[in-house]
Amino acid sequence: MTVDVVCVASWNVDLIAHIPTPLARGQTQMAQAFERLPGGKGSNAAIAAARQGAQVGLIARIGGDDFGQMGLNLWAREGIDSQHVVRGEGETNGTALILVYEDGDNSIAVYPGAGAGLTTALVQAASDMLAQARVVMASCEVPLAATQTAFEIARAHGLVTLLNPAPAMPLPDALWPLVDVLTPNEGELLMLADTGDIDTAAQRLLQRGVGAIVVTLGDRGCALFRRHEAPLHVAGHAMQVADTIGAGDTFTGTLAAALAQQAPWPQALRMANAAAALSTQAHGAVTAMPTAAQVQSFLQSAALKA
Repeated sequence: MTVDVVCVASWNVDLIAHIPTPLARGQTQMAQAFERLPGGKGSNAAIAAARQGAQVGLIARIGGDDFGQMGLNLWAREGIDSQHVVRGEGETNGTALILVYEDGDNSIAVYPGAGAGLTTALVQAASDMLAQARVVMASCEVPLAATQTAFEIARAHGLVTLLNPAPAMPLPDALWPLVDVLTPNEGELLMLADTGDIDTAAQRLLQRGVGAIVVTLGDRGCALFRRHEAPLHVAGHAMQVADTIGAGDTFTGTLAAALAQQAPWPQALRMANAAAALSTQAHGAVTAMPTAAQVQSFLQSAALKA
């Protein structure tokens, strides 16, 4: 299969407990519900891109356990190429422990498991798949050396690179100039730039060599920052939220698909905003991730109401 989007991916199983309020240190609460659902920022974004019509391939390392097999089954159902997914026999798969509160917000602890063993050699083994793509994306849930190698290969072939810098962490100086599009949320942007102002933060990261920054702002939409151009703000959508798990990944994956389809920036951002909004309408990361047809229908309905 020829792919449009390659994701250097994390795959985790989300263990989700629904509780009224955030836990204080030493506190125990009775959960109102519990779910075991697919997750991992990379896998989530890959599924979002696939549902928007992109042909998607993965580079990943997963556990040899039942959770690892769960990922392979999911990607097969979504039509995602997993030929470069390696299983760590006898290793535990990545797992995310998620607490969801009554207001829809959440806290997450991630154990990377077998995914921590995703090496540069495994990325290099997928060079042929990378070379034929249009967009290569990654998050900070995979080893940074693997991401840097994938982006170096992508840059050599003139591909678009997209990094979702979550969880936010210091990045090596050599990685910044390899990032064509950075998709932080507001908190991640401010942390990476060590400032309290979005515009200042974006300019600082652009000075490090990033091509474009798209900061997600929840129901306030998103903003695009590029060197020597005025910021582009795109309005978001106020929704009745079930939970926000996977909304940022949905945004990133949809944006990757739109860029692979060579959509202009305003259209790509509108699509990503709409997909992220729709993804909040059910519990879990991928349950409510929309198809391209659902995004188009939502945008047309929103335009009629405006």
